[in-house]
This record gives sequence, structure tokens and C-alpha cells, in this order.
Amino acid sequence: MPEHVKQLAQNRKAWHDYFVEERFEAGIELSGTEVKSVRLGRLNLKDSYVEVRSGEAILQGMHISPYEKGNIFNKDPLRPRRLLLHKREILKIGAQAMQQGYSVIPLQVYLKHGLVKLEIALCKGKKLYDKRDAMAERDAKRDIERQFHDRNR
Repeated sequence: MPEHVKQLAQNRKAWHDYFVEERFEAGIELSGTEVKSVRLGRLNLKDSYVEVRSGEAILQGMHISPYEKGNIFNKDPLRPRRLLLHKREILKIGAQAMQQGYSVIPLQVYLKHGLVKLEIALCKGKKLYDKRDAMAERDAKRDIERQFHDRNR
């Protein structure tokens, strides 16, 4: 990643469960205490997804832990959060998600020039045999790497 980008959280499960087709960068509408908690890396993307309804992209299921010093200003950790995207991107994502059986899954949250950004992707779900194939391929690559390194010693 470039110097001005700091990764805060990653959704590793998304790469295991889905084929990632197309990626988008979006801003997230957050409150002040949520931003402070996100900057500390206290968030979780597991089981989160994006819904497109009434012309807005809404992030569901992302957990942001309450900020310790936030007291009354803390929001619900699992509340839906609006994503900031261009209108044409929202329409494109919504159309593909409805017609072609795609899911919209968040991949990672990062700071870019001091702003909290979210990378989302149009994804197609993997079947069980696809996951097994991917694991077998990864194991084979690891074995080849091991053999290669052993020979060079």
C-alpha cells in the first residue's frame, strides 16, 4: 500500500467465501466517537455486507467498538452506516447485485489522507468445491515454495 494509506481492518473471510469481481472505494458516514474508535483499529468487518435501497448504499453488520472516553456520544456498535459513493456507482452496484446474483461485500477499511475509506466489492459466492480447489491450489503452491527454498540452501 502507498505511504499515505494505513490499513485498519481487513475481511479475510470474504476472499475465502467469494470470487471478487469488481472493487469500489467508498467513504463512510461516521460520528465523532466512531472515527476515534476506528482510528484505534477497533472495528470488525466479519459478516458485514452492503445493501442498496432507495438510491443509497447502506453498510450493515460492521461492528465498531464504543470509544472508551465517548460516554453519552457513543452510538450503537452495529448500527447501519451510509456509504458515500457517486450516484452512478450506487446504481451500477444495485443493478448488478439484483440481476446477476452478486453480493456487495466490504473487503477492508483504511485511512487515506486522514479520511476513513472502505473498499467494497461485487462478489459471487463460492461453492464448497470451489473453496476446496482454492485450498488445494494454495497448499500445492506452498509445497513448491518449500521445495524450491530447500534446494537453494
